[in-house]
Amino acid sequence: MDKAEPSPHPHARAAVASLAAHVRLAVYSGTALYGLLFVAGATAVYLSYQGSRLDLGNVTQAVWSTAHGRFLRVSTPAGHELVRLGSHVDPFLVLLVPLWWIWPSPLMLLVVQVVAVSAGALPVYWLGRKHLHSEAAAAGFALVYLLAPATQYTALTNSGPHAVSFATPLILFAIWFLDNDRLVPFAIVAAVAATTKEEIPIAIGCLGIWYALARGRRRAGATIFALGLAVTLVNFLVVIPHFSPSGANVFAGRYAAVGGTPGGMVRTLVTHPGAYVDTIASWHKLKYLGFLFLPFVGLWLLEPLLVLGAVPDLVVNLLSSKPEQTSIVYQYGAGIVPFLTAAAILGAARYGRSPGRLAAVALATAAVLVYFQTPLRRSIRDLPETRGTNAVHAAKAHALGLIPAGVPVSATNKLAGYLSTRRIVYVFPHVGRAEWMILEHDDPTYGTQAADTVALAKIESSPHWLSVYSAEGVEVLRKRPPGG
Repeated sequence: MDKAEPSPHPHARAAVASLAAHVRLAVYSGTALYGLLFVAGATAVYLSYQGSRLDLGNVTQAVWSTAHGRFLRVSTPAGHELVRLGSHVDPFLVLLVPLWWIWPSPLMLLVVQVVAVSAGALPVYWLGRKHLHSEAAAAGFALVYLLAPATQYTALTNSGPHAVSFATPLILFAIWFLDNDRLVPFAIVAAVAATTKEEIPIAIGCLGIWYALARGRRRAGATIFALGLAVTLVNFLVVIPHFSPSGANVFAGRYAAVGGTPGGMVRTLVTHPGAYVDTIASWHKLKYLGFLFLPFVGLWLLEPLLVLGAVPDLVVNLLSSKPEQTSIVYQYGAGIVPFLTAAAILGAARYGRSPGRLAAVALATAAVLVYFQTPLRRSIRDLPETRGTNAVHAAKAHALGLIPAGVPVSATNKLAGYLSTRRIVYVFPHVGRAEWMILEHDDPTYGTQAADTVALAKIESSPHWLSVYSAEGVEVLRKRPPGG
């Protein structure tokens, strides 16, 4: 009979336990510091008036409307009221209403989003600790998750808060619970994650394939997949058409090159598959894929079943003609990052050698990519504009303060994002029933400025409008009362 292995010396056990405690403290405190840094960045972007009607204003209006008993109601640039579910199935926003009652500010939405995405580092660390048997390697992968450009822009996007940003940490927690066969908490977290965007349920459903084939839990895995597929089909075929003013998906035009509608896309795949290649094959989209995948240094290839969850969002983004969907500086990687992160950890465990070294390589790669893409660079640039001594900033603050609460207003894109706690917000040159107008003449996000200049000239010369403030390229006009 073999002799039993001698137990580790008590001092050695104590040293290992002490090291583990220090690493844990470093991960938790580092995650908190990361969150604080990005909260500061979000605050700088918000206070420097860099938000916009899309998406800061739309999400703010949806939450504000729900808090006032009008379920997810928003207004279009032309002032038409509709339920947000006609464009995105993200009823998750309702869960933010209690927080709005406590802190009724668009900044709250940005802060909560940052905190949530930062918290995703915790299940990443737990997964790494379980599978890699190395505190240092687990901490390394948690840091890779935080540094990955897609994670950073999910936490702090160029355009504002998004319900789908919350999918990133929720999916990571769901993977953690499923990996530990804790089906009840998995079901709860997965159900919440499924409310963040229309295609997220099928992404979570793909976890069922991994669970069934990699873990042998075929019945549970099949149930997870079937539910995810069913909810996504209902979202696209029932919910969006029901609430859409046209009865069709408002984003179908982005997929015209491959058929537009789901049926058309299937026909194109059969009759003209080259259209898919033509749509995907571009340097712009290759660059996007590089920023998404490179931080995980190919380790995800060793756990391909788990990567299946990233496929729905990859398809949605790569087939779109909208360039923002394949730009790393937006939220469109939110449904991809959690699957790549978890797959990289399990892939490193499957590789079986030097997990600490693999984590170090991934960490170095992520750090290099951060040099090229990080939202904090923009936040640092915008920081001086948050000071009261900045004349343009002071003019915008004063102008926004002149607009009464609740009245219909027409505004240029950026300033409209800060006036969305009301039923109707028009985006100029739409005026409609607006009683007040606030215009930033040099709004760089504004689009057809030549036509808008003509519209502005008509408004300024109209006897129905009175200019009440003008400074630093910012103008406020008020509609004259009848007979005034």
